[in-house]
Amino acid sequence: MSYSPPDWVLDSYVRTAADQAKGDRIEENVLRLFDQFRNRLLRYVLALGLPIEEGEEVVQEVFLSLFRHLQQGRPAHNLGGWLFRVAHNLGLKQRSANHKLRDVMAPDDEAAVEPRDTALSPEEGIIQYQRHQRLLAVVRALPEQDRLCLRLRAEGLRYREIAQTLGISLGSVSNSLTRSLARLARADGR
Repeated sequence: MSYSPPDWVLDSYVRTAADQAKGDRIEENVLRLFDQFRNRLLRYVLALGLPIEEGEEVVQEVFLSLFRHLQQGRPAHNLGGWLFRVAHNLGLKQRSANHKLRDVMAPDDEAAVEPRDTALSPEEGIIQYQRHQRLLAVVRALPEQDRLCLRLRAEGLRYREIAQTLGISLGSVSNSLTRSLARLARADGR
């Protein structure tokens, strides 16, 4: 005589297995998005003025929030914009908690620039370095909202996603980027 568990026990096992499979899929998706967005989000929160250690913690919090968001069955559309919005909010919260207002362009941003072409002559290298410094000075002189719009656009976000991330209108994003790009073009002699 074999024991056969009641139907409610079997249903419980099936639900537990289904929940586990769903959790595994969510975890796989979050890990895939982490690989895809980690560096971009870190650059963005560093541009908010956070030190690297705090920036990395903020990025980890963003992906923990994403995991909980997906686990609760919330919408999974436009997750790129959602990630930047959460990173923006958490980054500002962390910066506020530090009670330190730093320049939006962190000093480490210069190190993040691609290495110079070693095939350049010394004169060309100096000209390129001076151009880089001139453009960097213009970016640093921009108002914070303009710098953030420019940074998010450089990370590949569309105007609508930038507007949602920063909590501003689409027109403000357009005006900000137009103004910033015009200043950069003037500084570059174009």
